[in-house]
Amino acid sequence: MTCQKFCVALLHWEFIYLTTALNLAYPITPWRFKLSCMPPNTTYDFLLPTGISKNTSNLNEHYEAVVKAKLNLSTTYFSNLSSKTTFYCCFWSKEDKNCSVHADNIDGKDFVSTVNSLVFQQIGANWNIQCWMKEDLKLFICYMESLFKNPFKTYDLKVHLLYVLPEVLEESPPVPQKSSFQIVQCNCSVHDSCECHVPVPTAKLNHTLLLYLKIKSGGINFQSPLMSVQPINVVKPDPPLDLHMEITDAGHLRISWSSPTLVPFQLQYQVKYSENSSINMRKADEIVSTTSLLIDSVLPGSSYEVQVRGKRLDGPGIWGDWSTPLIFTTQDVVYFPPKILTSVGSNVSFHCIYKSENKIVSSKKIVWWLNLAEKIPPRQYAVVGDRVSKVTFPHLNATKPRGKFTYDAVYCCNQQECHHRYAELYVIDVNINISCETDGYLTKMTCRWSANAIQSLMGSTLQLRYHRSSLYCSDVPSIHPMSEPKDCHLQRDGFYECIFQPIFLLSGYTMWIKINHSLGSLDSPPTCVVPDSVVKPLPPSSVKAEITVEIGLLKISWEKPVFPENNLKFQIRYGLNGKEVQWKMYEVYEAKSKSASVLVPDLCAVYAVQVRCRRLDGLGYWSNWSSPAYTVVMDIKVPTRGPEFWRIINEDTTKKERNVTLLWKPLMKNDSLCSVRKYVVKHHTSRNGTWSEDVGNHTKSTFLWTEQAHSVTVLAVNSIGASFVNFNLTLSWLMSKVNSVQSLSAYPLNSSCVLLSWTLLPSDYSLMYFVTEWKILNEDSEVKWLRIPPSVKKYYIHDHFIPIEKYQFSLYPVFMEGVGKPKIINSFPQDDIEKHQHDAGLYVIVPIIISSSILLLGTLLISHQRMKKLFWEDVPNPKNCSWAQGLNFQKRTDIL
Repeated sequence: MTCQKFCVALLHWEFIYLTTALNLAYPITPWRFKLSCMPPNTTYDFLLPTGISKNTSNLNEHYEAVVKAKLNLSTTYFSNLSSKTTFYCCFWSKEDKNCSVHADNIDGKDFVSTVNSLVFQQIGANWNIQCWMKEDLKLFICYMESLFKNPFKTYDLKVHLLYVLPEVLEESPPVPQKSSFQIVQCNCSVHDSCECHVPVPTAKLNHTLLLYLKIKSGGINFQSPLMSVQPINVVKPDPPLDLHMEITDAGHLRISWSSPTLVPFQLQYQVKYSENSSINMRKADEIVSTTSLLIDSVLPGSSYEVQVRGKRLDGPGIWGDWSTPLIFTTQDVVYFPPKILTSVGSNVSFHCIYKSENKIVSSKKIVWWLNLAEKIPPRQYAVVGDRVSKVTFPHLNATKPRGKFTYDAVYCCNQQECHHRYAELYVIDVNINISCETDGYLTKMTCRWSANAIQSLMGSTLQLRYHRSSLYCSDVPSIHPMSEPKDCHLQRDGFYECIFQPIFLLSGYTMWIKINHSLGSLDSPPTCVVPDSVVKPLPPSSVKAEITVEIGLLKISWEKPVFPENNLKFQIRYGLNGKEVQWKMYEVYEAKSKSASVLVPDLCAVYAVQVRCRRLDGLGYWSNWSSPAYTVVMDIKVPTRGPEFWRIINEDTTKKERNVTLLWKPLMKNDSLCSVRKYVVKHHTSRNGTWSEDVGNHTKSTFLWTEQAHSVTVLAVNSIGASFVNFNLTLSWLMSKVNSVQSLSAYPLNSSCVLLSWTLLPSDYSLMYFVTEWKILNEDSEVKWLRIPPSVKKYYIHDHFIPIEKYQFSLYPVFMEGVGKPKIINSFPQDDIEKHQHDAGLYVIVPIIISSSILLLGTLLISHQRMKKLFWEDVPNPKNCSWAQGLNFQKRTDIL
């Protein structure tokens, strides 16, 4: 009695519950669910055996057996239905195997009953359904396929999906009117499967989507109950990308992958893998929240197969599809890590497991070699368990490329047996010098660095990273975790150049070069730069150069650049203008200076001058040199002296006149300072007094000598005035008869030099200097002259002398009172001439003798070769004789 009351109460509660939930839409689950349909007048009663009540608790236990017995009957039953028959459908799943069948009774009231889903599976129309939101969050998809064998014809299967997406976000939206539903036609294949696509705006991913299906198959219409779902709750991620397996430095197998980029939330991943080796076989399935998984105890000669899929970590979601299987096979020798990228001076270690003939070699028997040419000392070995051997390389030097190999090969060997596989060690020098300079306008900072040291590392990329502190630099720069990259561009000179603009003058910029490679990344030692400390000022402007009048110094003036505002020092370079200027340097340390004067040797030359500047405290850089300024040659003083001159006297005996021609050489710039506009000859006689004669730029002047004594002086005149220091010459008839030179000799040393020597007689007059003249005899040639100091008694005359010509040499003593009587010789002494001629003969004869000797020697050599050939032509070769076979003619045979 108690049991009957309990059953009645239970059925009554179930009826009330189902009646309340009648108008609720079926919530779409993240997993697959079923759609099953039956005619309205078909209940489970016609399938139940006699004596079993439909309300009893053991009803479900008999469904399976009963349905199997009545299957043929149900098929016949459905085949007799008309096309206007309305089928009632329900949803169910593995989690809930009861269907809620909804029908209208005769009175027009709703009737709800609960039926075991097995009845629908065997005697109704059944479909598998799964709905999800694509990863791009733009398309909602429902996929349905036929479940079991339907008792209906499906060759004309047509499916439509009707949906509505409310504009307003509500927790329990009311059921909309039928007219508000939009309809999309589903794509159906011949395999009784269909796919329906519903576009969903991104802004409505959290809204409730209401939908139901209309199915037409074999002339019969099916309609599913109303379904509801929030698209964001059924997102199906794409398979993970870039699935990769590698052996870690610790000897583990790392499985890694990339998360799909479009997913707006964090994912969890399911990883299934299998291991197959001669020692072990295993399968595993793990769920992780990161994009990697470590597998312990990797063995040589093993094969691993891995697949990964993803699902939303927090909240509802759908498992995505599995990735493509990835197979990874370990070799008989396992290195971990297999490759190492490191920097100079560091310490690194390799580990190794060696398998030989399906057995793991003991780690105590492992030896290590470098490039198979250098055995690594055992003191660098270490045993890590029975199977793992370790070798350590301390204080590494940079790898030297060997042809196309840019690494060192590290071999793990079983005593004397080495496997052909090896580990790779890349050691590069990361000491990259970064130099920066701030422009003269203080608006940008340019940094440059060269990567020549790491050009051999193929596949590497370089990036400058920096961190800016608020004020100045720390004492020891360090790599900051919060850094920014800076774009740098390769220049033609092989340097990379990066520009910081705008800049903070007093901030500290800590920067370093990050070397990225597939093997890892390295950082160069950091350097810190304050823009204010690396300023390269603008060059000084308005640079002028001139030779000062009267003082005679090179004066340079300039204008200081506007920036920087620090005190500056200046550097001047100057030199004679030409193709290759030989610069001289001069520095000015007075910060307020705007000019400087420099002593130069040649005041009448054109000088090129440039100026540059730098901070007085030594920070920063020298500016570029300014544009060159040039001096202009101009007269700065009167000529330092007048020209040296001499006279040539032409005496006309018939008219008893003497014509005197004065000769002088043009003044050099150093004497004229810096030009000569004209020469002026001043005359003085006792009768006519003093007068001047302007001869312009001519270098000779002729006058008539008529008095006993006639003094002349030649002045040089420039734009400033006439020379103060001048040479005077007195012509005296009386003094011209004074003989003070006893003898004169001329000795030709060679064709360009003649030695002139003389002796003097005692004299009461004060000797000022000598003048010597020379010319070729018997020719109307130019007379050449030269002044000689009074203290010497021999002098070398340098000129072009012709040995076969006769010369006349004259020596004039010049006194304060006038020019004395000259000593004249008309030719060289006879013995000197003969000696000279003898030397000339030797110059001709010696080359002839040498040439004849060489010719004779060549003739003898050629004759010797010809005679040798003629003599040995008739001598037979002993090797061709029968008696000489087998004899060695190069071996000595002693005759007994």
